[in-house]
Amino acid sequence: MLLSTTNSIEGKSISTYYGIVSGETIIGANVFKDLFAGIRDIIGGRSGSYEKVLREAKETALQEMSEQAQRMGANAVIGIDLDYETVGSSGSMLMVTACGTAVFYQ
Repeated sequence: MLLSTTNSIEGKSISTYYGIVSGETIIGANVFKDLFAGIRDIIGGRSGSYEKVLREAKETALQEMSEQAQRMGANAVIGIDLDYETVGSSGSMLMVTACGTAVFYQ
């Protein structure tokens, strides 16, 4: 499955547009990650644990979107947009959404 943020596939012809597909995932951050991220905020640096969780959430959302497109008969998803939002009463959960257009190209 080809995944692209562009609206076309260079050198290829899109023969069928199946419609919008999406994948979502919601992840929670545990107390220890929050604690270490807070320390990083004070002393500086990157939070490797949060970065890993974000990558995993993005990959899960893209995988769900790809599977939906494949069930429709598509061999690519174009115009992909990734959104990140905090959810939950204290903003302790992160929602990652991937959305695009399922197509068949030749």
